[in-house]
Amino acid sequence: MASLRALLALCSLTVPLALCVPPIETQPEQVHLSYPGVPCCMVITWTTFNETESVVEYSAWGGKLFNQVAKGTSTVFEDGGSEKRRLYIHRVTLAGLRPGSVYAYHCGSEAGWSEVFYFTALNESTTWSPKFALFGDMGNENPQSLARLQKETQIGMYDAILHIGDFAYDMDEDNGRIGDEFMRQIQSIAAYVPYMTCPGNHESAYNFSNYRNRFSMPGDTESLWYSWNIGPAHIVSFSTEVYFFLDYGVDLIFKQYEWLRKDLEEANRPENRKVRPWIITMGHRPMYCSNDDKDDCTQFESYVRVGRNDTKPPAPGLENLFYLYGVDLELWAHEHTYERLWPVYGYKVFNGSIEEPYMNPKAPVHIITGSAGCREKHDGFVPKPRGWSAFRSTDYGYTRMQVLNRTHLYLEQVSDDQYGKVIDSIWLVKEQHGVAAWL
Repeated sequence: MASLRALLALCSLTVPLALCVPPIETQPEQVHLSYPGVPCCMVITWTTFNETESVVEYSAWGGKLFNQVAKGTSTVFEDGGSEKRRLYIHRVTLAGLRPGSVYAYHCGSEAGWSEVFYFTALNESTTWSPKFALFGDMGNENPQSLARLQKETQIGMYDAILHIGDFAYDMDEDNGRIGDEFMRQIQSIAAYVPYMTCPGNHESAYNFSNYRNRFSMPGDTESLWYSWNIGPAHIVSFSTEVYFFLDYGVDLIFKQYEWLRKDLEEANRPENRKVRPWIITMGHRPMYCSNDDKDDCTQFESYVRVGRNDTKPPAPGLENLFYLYGVDLELWAHEHTYERLWPVYGYKVFNGSIEEPYMNPKAPVHIITGSAGCREKHDGFVPKPRGWSAFRSTDYGYTRMQVLNRTHLYLEQVSDDQYGKVIDSIWLVKEQHGVAAWL
């Protein structure tokens, strides 16, 4: 013991402390999970500030700790700011996981390991009932809903998180350091369940480079658009931002539209829609809203809804496409409020009936959930709600969703301002899916 104390004293006196312990630049941080769209797999992503190996040690819960090892790769992300900071983004895919089993893991290398986390491998059955938390527009400053989401995630209330655009406000600020801080904040959620995302307008800097590099969504489009299956649902994530940042390429509108068309066509094949009848989309900027801020959704000819006529050729919108392929539920954010719509298409309400509007509705249902909390605070509403607006609130909060089975889906809105009170809820019931449901 005396010799150890002497060695430490000598080290502190003669050489920098950084040479006595692993440098912080090799310590893993910003750990988050994502589902790669491949059965029995999970992707673990993290960041270091020096180049190191990409290793995950893991084990089934209750067994010998870290008795399995998986290795991956890292990519260099150079932030677009003046300092040109370099981050190393590590990605490791765990394969052969037992559906529904709990695993403990840590990630890093011999130069530094993360703390120990755990996750449950996704159930691959088409008949189980996955639970989600849904929200958008959560910032590094004033992340009002974060603490409640942290606790609920860690006690196992959710199988996946859907963050519907706008992170950190903004990830590129201070040469990407705000992005680092935000990713550290959400680690307390995202290291435990798949954290599935779509881009928002606040990710636009340097051609969405912070978003494209920091997250690891399925497919080969750098997380800009993709789809995945969970339980009886097919979830489609896409970018509304292709309609607004034309300097990054008008062709992206057409590429995404064609991808969406093919993906929805495949999801609507009878054999696929039979086992996964629910089609749910998530995109940042809504087609409809009753806010008073003159955003795209307040315009009758919303770009997202009907497209743009000022491009060559004219860019198609998404409302007709989603209607044609029988999308059941459309999730949005961007407006810093919560708003639930009646089933709507072409500005007309198509309730199932007066008594049960969400029982066999004749058009898609829209939910706007952008009130998780950020430095821009709340948005306001026009005094008189639109005819298709069923419920709205300016409380900070988030949405919970459970896909019960092939016919029943449940949604509820949690108010963080009211200490977790559920302020709105609906059952969406569909005895038939697809475009035939509209007839």
